[in-house]
Amino acid sequence: MFTRKEALARFGSDYQIKKRVREGKLFQLDRGIYSESETVPELAVIFRKYPRAVLTMESAFYFHGLTDVVPDEYELATERNAPKISDKKIRQYFVPEEFFDIGVSEVKTGGYPLRVYDRERMLIELLRFQSKFPFDYYKEVLHNYRKRLPALNIQKIQDYALSAPNSRIVSKRLQAEVF
Repeated sequence: MFTRKEALARFGSDYQIKKRVREGKLFQLDRGIYSESETVPELAVIFRKYPRAVLTMESAFYFHGLTDVVPDEYELATERNAPKISDKKIRQYFVPEEFFDIGVSEVKTGGYPLRVYDRERMLIELLRFQSKFPFDYYKEVLHNYRKRLPALNIQKIQDYALSAPNSRIVSKRLQAEVF
């Protein structure tokens, strides 16, 4: 999968790109995104289009196997000063720059790279935005975190809690509800 710029470098001109698309040798997956394979996961296309974005909230909980509720839209975190994403399939969260890169994991799924917050960071997000989730959903994800607590890095969780906006409240919730 490649961008228009990479396609131009590879094939030489817009004419050659369009010719390959007509011949069925190249597929336009989205505006400015091409692939030699007709079937590419939608999430891979999204991350090719928005390479600095990070999978977060319900999308990340589902990705990490903390819930079986499939999100209606992809939830992506971007830096606070990033341009607005105008895609109906994406819900964008603007994150302060000093907290944005904390806990980002780059993983390959189906051979395609994507960025997602690690499980420890997502526990902090769950506690930060507790009131934004339906009560049953919150309890389900929290219960799954408690079951996996021995596999989590406790020091990371505490460091993330101290770095988070409203760290005092997050730390208090962490002690009361998780540990």
